[in-house]
Amino acid sequence: MRHPSFASLLAQGAALIGKGPVALILAEDGVEVASTLDHHLKAGFGTVICLCPDAIDIPAPMEARLHRVTHDVHAANAMATAVTALNAAAAPGTWIYYCFNSEYLFFPFSETRSVGEMLTFHTEERRDAMIAFVVDLYAADLDRNPDAVARDQACIDRSGYFALARKDAAKDWAPRDRQLDFFGGLRWRFEEHIPAPRRKIDRVALFRSKPGLVLSPEFTFSDQEYNTYACPWHHNLTAAICSFRTAKALRANPGSRYDIRSFHWYNSVPFEWHSQQLMDLGLMEPGQWF
Repeated sequence: MRHPSFASLLAQGAALIGKGPVALILAEDGVEVASTLDHHLKAGFGTVICLCPDAIDIPAPMEARLHRVTHDVHAANAMATAVTALNAAAAPGTWIYYCFNSEYLFFPFSETRSVGEMLTFHTEERRDAMIAFVVDLYAADLDRNPDAVARDQACIDRSGYFALARKDAAKDWAPRDRQLDFFGGLRWRFEEHIPAPRRKIDRVALFRSKPGLVLSPEFTFSDQEYNTYACPWHHNLTAAICSFRTAKALRANPGSRYDIRSFHWYNSVPFEWHSQQLMDLGLMEPGQWF
């Protein structure tokens, strides 16, 4: 179904948005749009919304299964603004997920369980949000794949990830309870090309809608409990978003394109497109879900 604007879709209310879980995908360019949409349709989202320019090509059979919305995807803070607006329009308690094109959500045992099953369990644990770690994907050979995108030859970093305490400026810079800033991947290895506010790889990518909730450009929420990685009593599920987005940006930017000959290093391993690899590398947490 096509919509002329995001406002026109949201004006039709929660009934059109659906009960969820809802996936909001913002297509910044035409790279791997179809594979991104297909991945999330297969994950079991009840509603998929794609914000994109008119020039983006989506196969007709796939477009019939989602809401395609004409949108200015390059406006300042386009994703944060869209997520905040969707939160306001959705029925309270609706699970919402958001990502960009050429990004792929993985969660523990996602090959055999749907995103709805996973979020049902997470809700039963009295959690209203889930942290996802953005794991960089990149082509092993940039001569053959100059845009750094190659699904059949994708690599990830097997190590080099770390976390620092997240400080609260309103409380004399004391560490926030159960909140950390996570780093690693291409944003860490090539940090000289990445603005400091964009170096984090954690993203509160799944959350339950709630009146008044606002998403910041850093992908954290106005409700601080939504930004915690676990509840106070035990570890909780986390997810991973495997993403070509940073690699694409580093190759598109003239300043970094000619400085970076290869993204491959001694800690690069082929990406297996399987949740078990991500759990084995410690890039997501199954918590109490087995």
